[in-house]
Amino acid sequence: MITFIVDEIIPCLKDTESGEFFDTEVLQLKRKSFLSKFNKRTGWYINWSKFDQETEIYALVLKGTVDIQGLAAIRYDEEAKAVNLVWGCTAPQNNLWQYKKQKYSGVGGHLLAIASELSLKKGYDGFVYGEAMDEALYHYYISNFGALPLPPVNNPYRFMLSDEATARIREVYNYEWSEEQL
Repeated sequence: MITFIVDEIIPCLKDTESGEFFDTEVLQLKRKSFLSKFNKRTGWYINWSKFDQETEIYALVLKGTVDIQGLAAIRYDEEAKAVNLVWGCTAPQNNLWQYKKQKYSGVGGHLLAIASELSLKKGYDGFVYGEAMDEALYHYYISNFGALPLPPVNNPYRFMLSDEATARIREVYNYEWSEEQL
């Protein structure tokens, strides 16, 4: 479930109060004990420790910290030759839609760029698909990023971002991949 918009197309995260920019890193989260901290009780949409072994979890953090600003759960879909962005959401302090506040802008775009880069690394040419949380978000991705509607399976708001759409996203966002895994 994709729960975010791309609020600003900027290479780093921006503090919404000060306007200061912050570099980012991507960490892979593997330990269920660590992931269990991110659940509905702590302001996340789901319990992130409940994903199966085939789902990889990546965190967008402020560089040099484990200060998580957003999470992405991805699966590699060999049949579709695309990354399935199973879940993607900003941290509660960045969730303008649900909590009416936002510490950093730029998180959503980073999460899409991360999924797209993983698609490239897997040999899927940057193709990414997922399900929007609602109809408005679905139409947002179609009109703003040229997302292609997919046939509904469990969710009527399925869409795919093409290699061209994700290339435009990847060329803007800067982040480093950390070797550290939590």
